Amino acid sequence: MKEVMAIIRFNMMNVTKRALADAGFYSLTTLKVMGRGKAAVDYFLIQGAETGHEEAAAQLSASPKLIPKRLITLVVPDDQVQIVIKTITEVNQTGKKGDGKIFVLPVSEAVRVRTGETGEKAIDNVVKGNPAK
Repeated sequence: MKEVMAIIRFNMMNVTKRALADAGFYSLTTLKVMGRGKAAVDYFLIQGAETGHEEAAAQLSASPKLIPKRLITLVVPDDQVQIVIKTITEVNQTGKKGDGKIFVLPVSEAVRVRTGETGEKAIDNVVKGNPAK
């Protein structure tokens, strides 16, 4: 089993969630997070400044700003990791800075608290037939 963690643009959450469900991955956890990459630019502020919002223009400075993002995590069997990565990448890839990152981590065990099931039986993301698009 692997945990797939994806950090994506805040406004891409619904389309990503829908794409994962369409691919058969319904169970996931999301968090609102703040972060930044190498760039010291808050793209939301630039967009606001360009549209004439004085508050956004006033906040632009040389110091790095944190940008609102979404963190999605889901645990899947090893043979389905690439489907999840492909699905998230296809939906979120614009070719611009800030598209996000995906991390894959090993999961040594999973336990469903309600039933006591362990291993892959404890995770819902066991897709039969790998419905990759």
